[in-house]
Amino acid sequence: MRVAVFSTRTYDRQYLEEANRRYGHDLTFLEMSLDGTTVALADGFPAICVFVNDQVNADVIQRLADGGTQLVALRSAGFNHVDVGAAHDAGMTVVRVPAYSPHAVAEHTVALMLTLNRKIHRAYARVREGNFALGQLLGFDLHDRTVGVVGTGRIGTVVARIMGGFGCRVLAFDPAPNPECERNGARYVPLRELLGESDIVTLHCPLTPKTHHLIDGAVVEAMKRGVMLINTSRGALIDTRAVIAGLKSGAIGYLGLDVYEEEGDLFFRDLSDHVIQDDVFARLLTFPNVVITAHQAFFTIDALRNIAETTLDNIRTFEQGHEPRNLVTPAMVQSTA
Repeated sequence: MRVAVFSTRTYDRQYLEEANRRYGHDLTFLEMSLDGTTVALADGFPAICVFVNDQVNADVIQRLADGGTQLVALRSAGFNHVDVGAAHDAGMTVVRVPAYSPHAVAEHTVALMLTLNRKIHRAYARVREGNFALGQLLGFDLHDRTVGVVGTGRIGTVVARIMGGFGCRVLAFDPAPNPECERNGARYVPLRELLGESDIVTLHCPLTPKTHHLIDGAVVEAMKRGVMLINTSRGALIDTRAVIAGLKSGAIGYLGLDVYEEEGDLFFRDLSDHVIQDDVFARLLTFPNVVITAHQAFFTIDALRNIAETTLDNIRTFEQGHEPRNLVTPAMVQSTA
C-alpha cells in the first residue's frame, strides 16, 4: 500500500524500513509535520502515517479525503490530535498503536524522579567543571514516601509496580481501577486524597476534555507543599502557567516534564541556533528544580520496533479488507470525554 509518512526522523525511517521488509508497503518519508499547509503532500496516497504533533483536524481530514486518503495510521497510542468524528463522517479509518512499550515510558518517568530528587543534572554539570562540593544537592529517600499515580493503564501500572519496589506507599486514581495495580500493592483513593497525601504525583492519563488542565491553580494549592510533579503523558494535562506560579511560591518543589502543551513548535527538531520564542517554556528553563526532556520517554529500541511493526501490520490488515485490531472509533472518544 502507498503510504505518506509524515514527521519522519532518521530513526523512524530506520525502524519502519526494517519492519517493512516483511510487509512490502510503498513508504514515502516526509520530514515535515502534517497540517493545513502540508496536507497537499498526501494527495493520491490511500494511507498516511502520522505522529503525536501532526494536526489531523476536521479541515485536514476533509482535504485528505478529497485527495483520496482512506486510512490514517497513528504511530502513537494517543489520538487526541485527530478529529476522529470527522474522519468517521468522511469514511476514513483511523488506527493506532495502543501498546508499544509501557516499560519505556514508565522507566523514563522514574528516571525523572531520581534525577530531580538526587540532583543528578546539577551534579553532572558541577563535576565536569571540577566542582565536587555537595551543597544544594541534598535529596531524600524514596523508601516510605507516598507516590500518587494518576491513571493506571499499562504505563501507570508499571510505574506503580516500580515505585512499590522502592518501598514507596502507592496511591492510585483512575475511573476504572486496574486489579493488577491493586495486586501490586497500590490503593485506590479519590483524586483529592491522592493529591493531598502524595510526596510525588505522576500523570499517566489520556488527554480528554475532562483531563485538560487537570493540574490547574486550584489543584496546585491542594497538593502537598513541596510536591514532586511528573508528567510523561500529554502536555495539556498541566496548566503550565499555574505550575510556574506553584514553582515560584514553593507549592511545587520539583517538576519533571517529558511533554509540554505547546510542544508542537519545539520538540523533535534542533533549535539550538534559534531563540526560543515561547516565553512560558523559556521561563520553565530558568528553574533549577525543573527537568525537561523533549518527548523522549517512548524512545527505546524496543518501542521503536514495536511501533513500526504494529503500524505496518495495521496498514496491511486494512489493505486486505479486514477490520483493523487497533481501530480508533468515535465511541472511544466519547467514552473518554
